[in-house]
Amino acid sequence: MTTENIEALATRGRSLIRWAERRMPALALFKSELEARRSLRGLKIGGSLHLTPETAALARCLRAAGAEVVLSGSNPLSTRDEICASLVRDDKIEVFAHYGEDPASYHDHLRSIAAKAPDIVLDDGADLIAYMAQRKAKPGTIGIEQTTTGIQRLRGMETAGVLPFPVIALNDAPLKQEFDNNYGTGQNTIDGILRATNILIAGKTVVVAGYGWVGKGIASRMRGHGANVIVTEINAVRALHAYYDGFRVLPMAEAAPLGDVFVTATGCREVVAEPHFGLLKDGAVLANSGHFDVEIDVGALARIALERDEIRPNLVELTIPGGKHLYILGQGRLVGHSAAEASPADVMDLTFTLMAMTVEWVATRPIELPTNSKVIPSPTEFTERVASTKLAAVGVAHDRLTASQREYIQSWDVGT
Repeated sequence: MTTENIEALATRGRSLIRWAERRMPALALFKSELEARRSLRGLKIGGSLHLTPETAALARCLRAAGAEVVLSGSNPLSTRDEICASLVRDDKIEVFAHYGEDPASYHDHLRSIAAKAPDIVLDDGADLIAYMAQRKAKPGTIGIEQTTTGIQRLRGMETAGVLPFPVIALNDAPLKQEFDNNYGTGQNTIDGILRATNILIAGKTVVVAGYGWVGKGIASRMRGHGANVIVTEINAVRALHAYYDGFRVLPMAEAAPLGDVFVTATGCREVVAEPHFGLLKDGAVLANSGHFDVEIDVGALARIALERDEIRPNLVELTIPGGKHLYILGQGRLVGHSAAEASPADVMDLTFTLMAMTVEWVATRPIELPTNSKVIPSPTEFTERVASTKLAAVGVAHDRLTASQREYIQSWDVGT
């Protein structure tokens, strides 16, 4: 690529970052506070994140507070080259990533971040932390993980005794789950499916696998588009929630012959697998909204396929024995990132303001943090603080407790 092309790429990236930052008013307010305090001066922050305009806004916020920031991607298909180019040119932030990188390059880039010996590690999916578990981390390192699958992996590492340092479970904060996972991923999943296929959702039977916050968001929005939604779920309580929310709940083996579109959102593997492929309708569309490309068994599907045809970007037709045609979106990777543009800036404003607050808390209150390697809950008070910041930024007022009300809810002696 020529210097002129890189310059053009960076210029386009800068425009996209400005567009995102204008829709992230809570982060902008907190950035101004951090910039005044310079509370991250001297710290090195390494991140393995989806390299989108919104992530760039976070990186620029941390940089403004005095941190040295180095970044790699967390998914080969979610990296935006124009964003990387702008961060390098305009913000002097080192970036080790490019769109469509192969597994070897992806892991080389994780190695580059680990070699920087960051003080704080930001992760999305726990690939960077898992890599660092195989090496000696700098004493005092703290991690922050922002996705469901990553927290699941980290808890497995904690149980196995291989977690390399304490990690804060940002994803478990109500603000992250109820807004980013629900509204953000709920919307970007549909966006990815539509961009890859241009199908009409109205009238389709859509099978949503998993009814956590992501699955809830997808199911709700699919119904809003006119789909007949079926939910599959292994957790009895979540299945009951889906039932009471008005969705039909079935095992995957029973849902397989009925669905036109399948969306996995479970954080598990082989949710739609070889035993299901022969049950699917001719023309069934398979999309994944979980972090890794294991929820749909794309390896088994490729192995049994008789023919493969790339119809359009992120849409591959596979002909299986019996003559059925199945369609896989975005290589079975996170469809809202691989085929669309991830979650909108409006909702990432909440997640990344929460992350920036957590980074400052880690940087300025090390004595309050445990030194043993375990998964730590995100500070509960940050959820209310970020929500209040966002409401103020968008000009929305809300009620506050009066002194009498505060006294009442803290008392025990007033009853019937």
